[in-house]
Amino acid sequence: MSLLRILPFLFVALLSAQVFAQAPPAIPAAAGDENSHYGWADVLRVDPVYGDDAASPPPQPCYEEQVPVAAPEDAQAQNKRGIFTAIGAFVGGILGNQFGKGKGRAVATVAGAVAGGVTGNNIAKAGEENDTRPQYTTVRHCPPAASSQRKAVAYDVEYRYRGDVYSSRLAYDPGDRLRVRVSVAPAE
Repeated sequence: MSLLRILPFLFVALLSAQVFAQAPPAIPAAAGDENSHYGWADVLRVDPVYGDDAASPPPQPCYEEQVPVAAPEDAQAQNKRGIFTAIGAFVGGILGNQFGKGKGRAVATVAGAVAGGVTGNNIAKAGEENDTRPQYTTVRHCPPAASSQRKAVAYDVEYRYRGDVYSSRLAYDPGDRLRVRVSVAPAE
């Protein structure tokens, strides 16, 4: 057998040997562990301890911005359009009446009135667009306040075990019950 065929098997065997040879880490025994046992204590009070909140950025100030607003169409502009439309229709009707004979003259009059009305309306609308200046209003923007929730870094816990009250600082909120280790040692 060639070395290239055996090499992958050797590699896998070497890795397997390393994995199985590693022992689990030893758990240090507490002093007097042979004279201790575990029990449950009732939690009486939990007070969160908050750390210094220096990592949060300073609040950002509010600022004001000018934004354009659409001006509402006023009644005077509507009246102006109506007047220009009526004048255009009247002039168009007179001009249309100059053409044709009989029913053709009536059709030309109506067509002239319609064309004149549309032209008058367009002239009034063009005049409005030249007269209108953009209007602005001031809007105040305030960024949302930084999270006002502070994070607890520890918990001062007061608990009762067999009628006696104890207190400890823990890294977690224990809830209603707390597991305690009870050690017995002779008094010297």
